[in-house]
Amino acid sequence: MEHFYVVRFNKWKRWLIVFIFALFTATFLWFESEGALSVFSEDEPVALTKGNASESNIALTFNISWGEDKVHAILKQLDQKQVQATFFVSGEWAERHPEILEKITEAEHEVGMLGYRYENYLDQEIDQVRDDLLHAKEVFGKIGYKDIEMLRPPSGKFNKEIIELAEQLGFTVIHWNVNPSDWKNPGTKKIENTVMKQTSNGDIILMHASDSVKQTADSLKTILPGLKNKGFQFVTISELVNQAHAKSKIVE
Repeated sequence: MEHFYVVRFNKWKRWLIVFIFALFTATFLWFESEGALSVFSEDEPVALTKGNASESNIALTFNISWGEDKVHAILKQLDQKQVQATFFVSGEWAERHPEILEKITEAEHEVGMLGYRYENYLDQEIDQVRDDLLHAKEVFGKIGYKDIEMLRPPSGKFNKEIIELAEQLGFTVIHWNVNPSDWKNPGTKKIENTVMKQTSNGDIILMHASDSVKQTADSLKTILPGLKNKGFQFVTISELVNQAHAKSKIVE
């Protein structure tokens, strides 16, 4: 037998609970733009976390903040399977490895930034975040990348204030919604299964190309053709963003 417990409240307490719940919900609402998910409302700065759910396009993204070895095997897999990806790199890494960054762009992959130093923005004052972004912008400009407009905050940590700052500086904040945690090296099969099972139309997949990853390149041997066989088409983040312009509605 099922038992249901009913707690009785005074009228004013019930209204108080309703108000608190509504406030909490409003704070964490996600909005959908023709299937495109973004954080916060259409009247406020947003961070894109998913493209158009009615289209079969998906975006494969890689973060790089240190190392120079593992990225080459990943680029080889992308080239062999003829897949375009978007690489988010820190300014500090780009400054140290401009030749690898050039190799990425020569292969017609897209480049976004992770700021300059790969340090959690939520642990910093907003002026420190501004300085980091401006310095990153300056560094990328000096090595020939003046038109970078996409930002992925370090570790994917951000709030409304950081998104507002990013937009003021000309950046679009890019998040993700499929994350196999490949940097933890959980096993090639686990990485493959997570991506293959969770990916749907419009998704942004987060992977890594720093030297911490030991299984990512091998997992791509299965992931890339596997997702293509499911009917998905790999596009850059810019292409995904261009499909995400529509009137927003709340995702329930």
